[in-house]
Amino acid sequence: MADGIEQKSSNQMWGGRFASGPSAIMEEINASIGFDKKLYAQDIRGSIAHATMLASKAIISGEDKDKIITGLNTILSEIESGSFEFSRKLEDIHMNIEARLADLIGPAAGRLHTARSRNDQVALDFRLWVKEELQKTEQMLTALIAAFLDRAEEHADTVMPGFTHLQTAQPVTFGHHCMAYVEMFGRDRARVRHAIEHMDESPIGAAALAGTGYPIDRHMTAKALGFREPTRNSIDTVSDRDFALEFLSIASICATHLSRLAEEIVIWSTPQFGFIRLSDAFSTGSSIMPQKKNPDAAELVRAKTGRINGSLIALLTIMKGLPLAYSKDMQEDKEQVFDSAESLELAIAAMTGMIRDLEVRVDKMRDAAGSGYSTATDLADWLVREAGLPFRDAHHATGHAVALAEKKGCDLADLSLEDLQAINPAITEGIFDVLSVEASVASRTSFGGTAPSEVRKQIAWWRARN
Repeated sequence: MADGIEQKSSNQMWGGRFASGPSAIMEEINASIGFDKKLYAQDIRGSIAHATMLASKAIISGEDKDKIITGLNTILSEIESGSFEFSRKLEDIHMNIEARLADLIGPAAGRLHTARSRNDQVALDFRLWVKEELQKTEQMLTALIAAFLDRAEEHADTVMPGFTHLQTAQPVTFGHHCMAYVEMFGRDRARVRHAIEHMDESPIGAAALAGTGYPIDRHMTAKALGFREPTRNSIDTVSDRDFALEFLSIASICATHLSRLAEEIVIWSTPQFGFIRLSDAFSTGSSIMPQKKNPDAAELVRAKTGRINGSLIALLTIMKGLPLAYSKDMQEDKEQVFDSAESLELAIAAMTGMIRDLEVRVDKMRDAAGSGYSTATDLADWLVREAGLPFRDAHHATGHAVALAEKKGCDLADLSLEDLQAINPAITEGIFDVLSVEASVASRTSFGGTAPSEVRKQIAWWRARN
């Protein structure tokens, strides 16, 4: 960067209001270039659209517009090549770019800021960045859903225990369990899509808070920047960070889903469960215990949730007491969003890789599926359906059967017909058709149930929409 940039203080950029330069403390607390330089591409894109509109309305000359666009493209190349020198004295990305533009093209650079403020400029840059990040998140969630659909199809018939309270409840299929996460991440993706639609309005042209007296065309800049339409109230436009809050809210919910999945992966990969084996790509060893294979990637995904949730609470707290319109407090919005976006991207990518790579131990799942008398509900349902008992009576009789099996140290399917008839004489040989885990899952054919036939229907439905 030219020497002239370093010689310009932020007060010189402001004009004549302040005679002396900022103190070191003020410079430190005021500068945001350390993090908002991430918005450089959005800032340049917005400025090009703004300059083009100004020229189309004869607010600036076509010659100045061409100089401005050429200069901005030069700055974009400098930043992307790493030759651009960012200055803390120039506070933020907007003033760094504006100062460099002045070095490159002279007085024409000063005309770029006509009919806009840093208030609507930063609102535009940040909104563009969040919109692009949401679009990226949508693509990553689609890939994660696809990974689950593949595993669900592969294991539509693989039986495993279903849990409530982390206690064996009823047999399910691993495919059905995978499809539960498809539903969860599908809701996350729907929230992402809604947020994109919700925020698809252009802030530029709201100026400081009151709009502008120049004959600008906000619909033109909105279209040029890929927005549906311009925002409709200039005060709200520069005050609004709902789009950032919505992003963080979506990220927190999605991270919670990822954390629940990570918790199951951690549990399932223990020797005590042994349902899955993680690949070496997503595991580490112990520094002292050579036999260990630690699910570190899953644990770190689980931990990212606290970080993302913290960002949401931080920004909610920042925004909760601000009067309209813009306050400098809002400078603290970006680091929370940038950090959460990075954490969420990494967590989704890691989980997609783990789901695709993990080895499912079918035999271990099958052995565990029948534990804890998991077909007891099937026994009760049979008594209702075949013997005509009220469900509460059937529930009571089944409890006796479970107690007897516990006493004998066997599964329900291993009790004799005589044992079961002693509990209720209406029981016949047909009872043994429902006491296996395979028969149990096959019977759950209600819409959204765990029966392999129903799981395959849901897989087909999701594949048509993914």
